[in-house]
Amino acid sequence: MKKFTLPKDGGLIESDLPNGIKHSFERIPAHIFEDEDVASVTLAEKIVSSINASDGIFRLGLTTGSSPVSLYKELVKCYQEGKVSFKRVEIFSIDEYYPAPADGQSRNRRLYEELVSKIDIKPENVHIPKLTEEFDSAYVSDFCARYDTIASNLDLLVMGVGEKGQIGFNENGASEQSRTRTVLLSYSSRKRQARNFAGNVNMTPHSAIAMGISTMMSAKKIYLIGWGEDKADVVKKIVEDEMTPSCPASLLQKHQNISFYVDDNSAAQLTRNVAPWLVGPCEWTPKFIRKAVVWLCEQVHKPILKLTQGDYLSYGLGELLEKHGPYDRININVFNDFQHTISGWPGGKPNADDSTRPVPSSPFPKRVCIFSPHPDDDVISMGGTFIRLVEQGHDVHVAYETSGNVAVHDDVVLQHMDAARELGFGDRFDEVKEIIASKKPGQPEPRALLELKGAIRRSEAKSAVRSFGLNDTTNTHFLNLPFYETGGIKKGERTQADIDIIKELLQKVQPHQIYLAGDLADPHGTHRVCTEAVLEAINQLKDEAWLKECHVWLYRGAWMEWELGKVDMAVPLSPDEVIKKRHAIYRHLSQKDIVPFPGEDPREFWQRAEERTQNTARLYDELGMAEYQAIEVFVKLF
Repeated sequence: MKKFTLPKDGGLIESDLPNGIKHSFERIPAHIFEDEDVASVTLAEKIVSSINASDGIFRLGLTTGSSPVSLYKELVKCYQEGKVSFKRVEIFSIDEYYPAPADGQSRNRRLYEELVSKIDIKPENVHIPKLTEEFDSAYVSDFCARYDTIASNLDLLVMGVGEKGQIGFNENGASEQSRTRTVLLSYSSRKRQARNFAGNVNMTPHSAIAMGISTMMSAKKIYLIGWGEDKADVVKKIVEDEMTPSCPASLLQKHQNISFYVDDNSAAQLTRNVAPWLVGPCEWTPKFIRKAVVWLCEQVHKPILKLTQGDYLSYGLGELLEKHGPYDRININVFNDFQHTISGWPGGKPNADDSTRPVPSSPFPKRVCIFSPHPDDDVISMGGTFIRLVEQGHDVHVAYETSGNVAVHDDVVLQHMDAARELGFGDRFDEVKEIIASKKPGQPEPRALLELKGAIRRSEAKSAVRSFGLNDTTNTHFLNLPFYETGGIKKGERTQADIDIIKELLQKVQPHQIYLAGDLADPHGTHRVCTEAVLEAINQLKDEAWLKECHVWLYRGAWMEWELGKVDMAVPLSPDEVIKKRHAIYRHLSQKDIVPFPGEDPREFWQRAEERTQNTARLYDELGMAEYQAIEVFVKLF
């Protein structure tokens, strides 16, 4: 099933553009692909070609983590198709926890499950820096030195990069002279790794054995890989900024044979995407012109209508003036374009001239289906628009795609059981306490406990939508997509069973508007899987008559916002509507304060949502638009 990516709209014309020009801002050449699957096909072909061209043993270093999973699948496919044998290949992993935990929590679990177990490599040719118990320092030092010797001078090293620029467990401050050694894991690193340990940072190892940067630099060739929007900032630092120990992967700029393989999303902050007119000739579509004007406003700190011809010329936008000038006409066109994105009627305003509105006035009222990956994404991401749609009389349905059960802390379950006991509805507190005590680290949670957690999240979701008048009996749908229901952090593969559940709902509602999560940060994350499932369901229903009048709108989550150049609809919120949205988010009590997987951001979800939408309103204001309390923005997919 195809990965979800946003369609391109203008940009750098790369055909026939010399590599020297295309990579002119890059200290490490970046190769940009539509998505990680497409990139992995090319990477696998290169690796297979290198293996087949080798006269003797081919020594291949591989990264840990989730980044290489799609590459592993392609390598397995090549093996199954008879394109390569791994009998003459040695694999070297770049790190492992110390002491190494059970296999299910090992840093190298995916390496074994997704690659080693499915190819013809000899077991003795798989090398992991693994010690399963603690030893005295002399033994560990000797082990690391021996591993460093065999892992030096690799033929090829393939490595993913972390969000802070870490490579393996070489983190902020790592020395470029470092060799294979034990490292203490910082609290922030252990917090990231806690996802592999039931979200419990206290169960996460405090140290690891890591291949050093100097050892990595000894490889004959290096391929870096990085997928998803959450890697965009660090990809820019590694590829274009100066070397610094605070971003260890940037130290690899000194390597003479290195490339970085990225997808469109992780490459979003590279100059080739942010300001491609500085690199070479461009295709100037209306949205791309808007992107350029917004960028120029940010550079010169002016609103759109105050930009001058000198501003355009001074910042490399001469080609835009030549093809679409004069400058004042560009200013007025883009200003009007932005004005027309703003609408207080996300479902369309009845009996109104809709020639410049983002949503047609008829039919009215509309049938609307909001897909929410977790039971709170609807109100966090587009709560104000949700409230508007309900209050303006549309037939709004919300579909919670997953139960979100693993994101409920055990203490919250016990609190609910205690409340039931205090209210006289039955005493099962001790029974549930025993179920919680029976949990085993790294194993799926007991199904009985997951059912309770799912019920808590359903009750919170219904309470939230009741707070602004939606019928929680007829218009809320809990899909419980099977891919999510593994009982652990690792989810299953999306299958036709997931898609069929969505198809059934769509055929029942037959919506005029569909709202989907447009988050692309994590290629393997729940939001992306859910959105791809809905899009596949729509594709399978493409011949349905009602789909011809249906439009799909994409919202963003609590962490990231659409860049203004992409926005098709901006829904302004009043101060009172911001408070209503906040109160709806408050109803999700299990996600306040002690949410098991909060990520790096310490703010609560309502704070993230408000600051995000208020910042969008500020940006609109700075461009010369009206000043609003907050704005929720959407991209129209079709």
